[in-house]
Amino acid sequence: MKVLLVPNYSRPEAVEGAATLDAWLSHEGVEVVWAHDKKREPDRVCDPSGSTLVISLGGDGTLLRAAKIVGYSEIPILGLSYGHLGFLTGAGSDNIVATVAAALAGEMHASRRATLDIEVDFDRPDGTSFTHSQFALNELALTRGSFGDMVDLDVSVSGNHIDRLRGDGFVVSTATGSTGYALSSGGPIVTPEFDGMVCVPIAPHTILARAFLTGPSDVVELGVAPDRPVERSVFADGQLFGGDGVATHATVRRGQGDVILLDSGPASFYASVSRVFYGRAGR
Repeated sequence: MKVLLVPNYSRPEAVEGAATLDAWLSHEGVEVVWAHDKKREPDRVCDPSGSTLVISLGGDGTLLRAAKIVGYSEIPILGLSYGHLGFLTGAGSDNIVATVAAALAGEMHASRRATLDIEVDFDRPDGTSFTHSQFALNELALTRGSFGDMVDLDVSVSGNHIDRLRGDGFVVSTATGSTGYALSSGGPIVTPEFDGMVCVPIAPHTILARAFLTGPSDVVELGVAPDRPVERSVFADGQLFGGDGVATHATVRRGQGDVILLDSGPASFYASVSRVFYGRAGR
């Protein structure tokens, strides 16, 4: 049996918790591997193959990193909260040994979360182009760049043109990501069981544009209007990608596999919604 630990190295208490788990798991005969410190080794790739369980120790950002490491492999992820928000993390940082023991014994609820398969076309300054493929658990966000110019986007779903929107950008999220950037942009909170996509314009320069939901087999396309060549940025789960390229077109569909998050049960999602978004945070 092998367990991969993904701690937030900037939080001493998360690293300490990982060390506690390392000692206990090793004593139980479990092989333990630590993910590298992303800030110190940003280009290093972490291989989760052979892992029975992946444990993130930190906040939602750390869990998103763990999800990216796991990708479409469907290795279960247990999130232990050491962050500010802790919406995605399935357990607190108290009594972590008992929580991990329950996870390894198969006694925790497995919540299947839809993912995104993202392809973005970029143009380089030298006139060449390339396509970047990206996994995401939360969302794709195509937004205005550092100069603050509005972007014009043609939004289509499965070949059906919806509209040309001008604004700060557009978010395509999963149900899991509905409580992230999509929510901040005015989108709805969506139950994790929903396996379509949530489409939300960011600060559109119109009072008519609204968020909408797609079906699980739909494909969302965002085309940047060529007659408005402004700077733009592309993010997947909050991480900028594309290098020196300029995004021209994005295609988003449901990922080929789910992410499995371990929690205390289906009701834990609504308990987190109440705690975080309806005035009970910190109580």
